Amino acid sequence: MTLTPASARRRAALNPEIPAPTTEVITGTPEPVAPQAAKAAPEAPLRYLAEDLGKDHHVYAGASKDASDIVAALPSAEAFEADLTDTDAILGAASQIEELDVLVLAAGVMEHGPLEELTDEKWREMMEVNLFAPVTLTRALLPALRRSSGLIITINSGAGFQGFAENSAYCASKFALRGFTESLQEEEAGKVRVTSLHPGRTDTDMLAGDDGRPKMDAAEVAKAARLAVDAGPDAVVEFLRVRPART
Repeated sequence: MTLTPASARRRAALNPEIPAPTTEVITGTPEPVAPQAAKAAPEAPLRYLAEDLGKDHHVYAGASKDASDIVAALPSAEAFEADLTDTDAILGAASQIEELDVLVLAAGVMEHGPLEELTDEKWREMMEVNLFAPVTLTRALLPALRRSSGLIITINSGAGFQGFAENSAYCASKFALRGFTESLQEEEAGKVRVTSLHPGRTDTDMLAGDDGRPKMDAAEVAKAARLAVDAGPDAVVEFLRVRPART
């Protein structure tokens, strides 16, 4: 039987030997607007994050299409289904969550190309998924996170610090996400812990077929996120940057 957070807490109250699990939302990536072109962050990082943090959290798992495999593999989990380009869908899904300890904003899409080839539609898609969706979801879940003195982790990128040729829209969205995260750290200081996590080149479909430079396994991103989770509640890891080891 899978326990919901509320039922688990009731059992813990009746029997203090049963620990009440903390609750966590991990966002995934929606179906791209232009699936033949856009590269979405794959399910691998989401799966590693969910499996690692699912050991001691009830997980709301978001995914691009179907989170049922991830949910089935966890001891206590359910799907978080929302099109991250649809504000009403995000708010509707978030309204079902009353208790929350950790929010991991892991969704992202990337489109390569010189500026003249990146249409307004492609720019809007990357901004919608990489920036506006995290802002909307954070705003909606902030009251629950404040009640629990919880943690927000934004999965950013090295592209949040440095511009790259033929990645103007993606870098712009990640720079903006970093600005949002750092501002939120100041606003919520003493109420909600906020971590900005910046993975380097990771072995995912997003970087498939590139120039062959070193990449790290997606599990390393999950390990970095776990550092931020385990630091609380009296300490906060404000910034993490993890990258492939230099050879």
